[in-house]
Amino acid sequence: MYRFIASDLDGTLLDRHHRVHEETIRILKDIAALGVGFALATGRHPLDVRGIRQAMGIRAHLITANGARVHDPDDRLIHQADLPPDTVRRIVRSDITGSACYVNLYLDSGWLIDRPAPQLLAVHEDSGMHYEVADLQAHSGEGVFKVLYIGEHQELLGVEARLHAALGSEAYITFSADDCLEVMAKGVSKGHALELVLARLGISAEDCLAFGDGQNDIELLRSVGHPHLMGNAHPRLVEQLPGLPRIGHHHPHGVASHLEKLFKL
Repeated sequence: MYRFIASDLDGTLLDRHHRVHEETIRILKDIAALGVGFALATGRHPLDVRGIRQAMGIRAHLITANGARVHDPDDRLIHQADLPPDTVRRIVRSDITGSACYVNLYLDSGWLIDRPAPQLLAVHEDSGMHYEVADLQAHSGEGVFKVLYIGEHQELLGVEARLHAALGSEAYITFSADDCLEVMAKGVSKGHALELVLARLGISAEDCLAFGDGQNDIELLRSVGHPHLMGNAHPRLVEQLPGLPRIGHHHPHGVASHLEKLFKL
């Protein structure tokens, strides 16, 4: 019996244009009518994901910033984990970031970026989320729950190495996509956040389905009884989770098509 579904967004529940396909909306609403619960588990900002949830038209828990924030379907905050301010100040310095990548900070009040990047706004079309350009090296680091680096993969591999050298095990460092490297507080993960949600609802992990495609989904997929990899899953994720069932491509609606068959809609 499936009582709960947790899904990543980009590369998983959303299409290649980072939008919710109409077929996904239809099927998720039909499953919700059966009494099945949902969590949207993503690296995105909570303000961003609220707009996506509204487009889907379902009640869902929000696991955002890879688990640094968790909200219930009524947007009540049920878990939060901020980065230590001194860590934030250390990792926005140019000796860590280099000069080629965009540096971003996530706070409850919004999204800060070190310089304009209008091309990024297309990813947030469903929600209307916008950034604010700011001097990040002058920021106190207070209230930051995610630092995000966006750039070419080879450049980000260098940033990743410098982050590990500077922080060791002090933080959770992961790629959400080849061009997105993210840093959250130690102990943060989508999997840990989902465990908190399921415990709160009294639902066993064995009754939960999960879907993911990226390296930041590994803990999520390990935390449930019925994990599924997307057909477009990153090779590193496939290598780390051998033997997991793989479903169709995320575009246009691979998760929805799989759920339609699974629930015999």
